[in-house]
Amino acid sequence: MLEYNLPRYLLSAEELPDSDETPVDNELQELIPGLLKAILLILWSERMDWLFAIDMGIYYHPDKPVIVPDGFLSLGVERFYDEELRPSDVLWDENVVPIFVLEVVSQNYRKEYTTKLAEYEALGILYYVIYSSRRRRKPHLEVHKLVNGKYELQEGNPVWLSEIGLGIGCERGNYCGVTREWMYWYDEQGQRYLTPAEQIKQETQRAQQETQRAQQETQRAQQEAQRAEVAEQRVQQLTEQLKALGIDPDNLA
Repeated sequence: MLEYNLPRYLLSAEELPDSDETPVDNELQELIPGLLKAILLILWSERMDWLFAIDMGIYYHPDKPVIVPDGFLSLGVERFYDEELRPSDVLWDENVVPIFVLEVVSQNYRKEYTTKLAEYEALGILYYVIYSSRRRRKPHLEVHKLVNGKYELQEGNPVWLSEIGLGIGCERGNYCGVTREWMYWYDEQGQRYLTPAEQIKQETQRAQQETQRAQQETQRAQQEAQRAEVAEQRVQQLTEQLKALGIDPDNLA
């Protein structure tokens, strides 16, 4: 919840720009949060109380510059306003601060580890996640959690985010035809959730296996029917042979 004083007159989301109009300088800044959102769209398909936005402006004060993270997650908000969706995230309208913010570091450093960290800390965002695949001696992924008003770096990969009910981490995989290190959501046991393409592949394989099992069952049923038919023919032949010998098969002791 917002805990600072705001001016009396506040602009609405429709009156504010939807971003700072600064283009991304690396495709990963769109693809990485895009993958996280794509997974959530499947995981939380029945939930209507969340928003995961990519390159969307967060307005926290009408007289201060908009903040535009690469991605952020808010919980306890309307999933959709209407068919036009949200142009931006206006905190005095939502009355909910994002719980998770993601910054993807590109070749142009944008003060993700300093100025932005202080901004998100002051805003009260619970989890601030920074990803940089260019780091050599430090972890690519940093998860900072707000504890008593200050960010504390969390250990591990993945890191369990109990307030969200998901873990966040990174590992090598394939997305959009590119094999590299990607960020994923994980369950509490550290098992990562599948991408949409992986889920389709898994469901396709499961359907193929079910079809194969059905075909095998059909083949077994056909074989049983054939064996029953052969046995019936054999009985009929024996019956005819006994009758030819003057023996009534129905009166055999």
